[in-house]
Amino acid sequence: MPSKPEIQLKLKVLPDKPGIYQFYNKNGTILYVGKAKSLKKRVSSYFNKNQENGKTRILVKQIADIKYIVVDTELDALLLENNLIKKYQPKYNIQLKDDKTYPWICIKNEPFPRVFTTRRLIKDGSKYYGPYPSVKVVNTLISLIREIYPLRTCNLDLSPKKIEAGKHKVCLEYHLGNCKGGCEGHESEETYNQYIKDIEHIVKGNLGAVVKSLKGQMQVFAENLQFEEAQNIKAKAEIIERYKAKSTVVSPTIHEVDVITVVQDPKTAYVNYLMINNGAIVHGLTVEVSKKLDETEEDIIGYVLPEMRERFNSRSKEVLVERELGFGTDSFSYFMPHRGDKKALVELSKRNAKFFRMEKLKHEKIVNPERHTERILEQIKKDFRLTELPVHIECFDNSNFQGTNAVSACVVFRNAKPSKKDYRHFNIKTVEGPDDFASMEEAVYRRYRRLKEEGQSLPQLIVIDGGKGQLSSALKALDDLELRNKIAIVGIAKKLEEIFFPGDSLPIYIDKRSESLKVIQHLRNEAHRFGITHHRNKRSKGALTSELTQIKGIGEKTYEELIKRFKSIQGVRKASEKELIDTIGKAKAQIVLDYFRG
Repeated sequence: MPSKPEIQLKLKVLPDKPGIYQFYNKNGTILYVGKAKSLKKRVSSYFNKNQENGKTRILVKQIADIKYIVVDTELDALLLENNLIKKYQPKYNIQLKDDKTYPWICIKNEPFPRVFTTRRLIKDGSKYYGPYPSVKVVNTLISLIREIYPLRTCNLDLSPKKIEAGKHKVCLEYHLGNCKGGCEGHESEETYNQYIKDIEHIVKGNLGAVVKSLKGQMQVFAENLQFEEAQNIKAKAEIIERYKAKSTVVSPTIHEVDVITVVQDPKTAYVNYLMINNGAIVHGLTVEVSKKLDETEEDIIGYVLPEMRERFNSRSKEVLVERELGFGTDSFSYFMPHRGDKKALVELSKRNAKFFRMEKLKHEKIVNPERHTERILEQIKKDFRLTELPVHIECFDNSNFQGTNAVSACVVFRNAKPSKKDYRHFNIKTVEGPDDFASMEEAVYRRYRRLKEEGQSLPQLIVIDGGKGQLSSALKALDDLELRNKIAIVGIAKKLEEIFFPGDSLPIYIDKRSESLKVIQHLRNEAHRFGITHHRNKRSKGALTSELTQIKGIGEKTYEELIKRFKSIQGVRKASEKELIDTIGKAKAQIVLDYFRG
């Protein structure tokens, strides 16, 4: 860690105020921008303790200077941090990978404004709404708007002077009834602007206000006996209500809220943002974030949320989150719902984030299988506290039947996949009776004694199918071989998927949806399947041997031929006369048939 006097001095004089801090290297390049409730406490924490994360240690070693800006509130710090990260893109800050240009709906700043989709934002006073997650969504909305409102699609200059001068003529759209002909003065700008106000409500998600306005107009026309006009307005209101029904309706009691959730991998986070307006989801977007310093969920939300709110022009006072966060703002408050529609919203957001992640992982698995495997191994390394990637993992399981025919199975995974040619069975030799612990000790001892003697590579992780007792027995075998500190080892209990570590009396629980746990479960299931298959064959062979050896005239060679062909005693019993003759000859076949018929 830097021990330069100027650094230590700056740490001592840092204010106990909210703000942002910037770390610089010796060349004056900005390395990292962060926000803090208390600059003094947050910045000092980098230098006053040993950092567990390797990248954080590298960052701290490079820090040659610290600068800070004090602000009034945490919200100011949040926004300032976001702006500075965008501006400088420091090496150790997380960055949004969302570089795609999304479509927007533009209401042009001009007389008789046009409404159209665009991917370019021009600062000419026009209003932009979005961005939308797909062209299909925005085109559907534009089609809805044009179905209801007679908007112009031409790019003529409809200034009052040019209309009065008769510079323009109506086009085919006017004759088709899609436009009211504002270019020739057939429609007033005031009437047209009322359409635009309604459209702004629609694109903001305020559909209820539009329906209410249309029904008011319908009532006026009806009272004036203008029934055809009233019917047209009613049809428009029904179209909007159908559009709202197609949206994901949450609850009429939920007006303006944002929702944000995070799904994380060791190096990447997937953040889903939903914007709710008048009971309907009006915007939804999932972004991928590259993690640089093992950021917490709080760090990631603090970075992404201001970006989302700015993008979608959100003014909601409440943001729904999955768990309590350690900070708030003056602009909005965080709320963790426990039940009801708001809880359902959070679950929906999380589900979207998971699906987005799943899609990314599937793509990665196809395009870059080596990277996919490496990411899974890195997750196992993190979850199981390993010092190296577990490229080679082995798992042990025991099987016995009423204390007889005890066997152990060892399955081997390489690069998180079964390596079946390396699977091994162990017929337990030194244990009498149903002693699962002693059987485990024997199997583990024999396996790694042989690997040592033959100079073969050892696994990075051993998984024992069982709880603390089986784990202790396996550890005893490793101690006898002086391998205790050379191989990581854990036990997995079957009922609750508890993971036991040596020396820890209490187990840990890995997220049941974690890829780490799925690999370990696959290992355990393979070991169980492999062990049970061998055990059944052994029992079948024993039963067959004991019964067949009672038949006078059937020797060892005949017995082996029967085992090879019919597999079990039931197979021999059910075999036809022809099948037996084909296998062991007519004379011996008759002996077997007479035995089972008698």
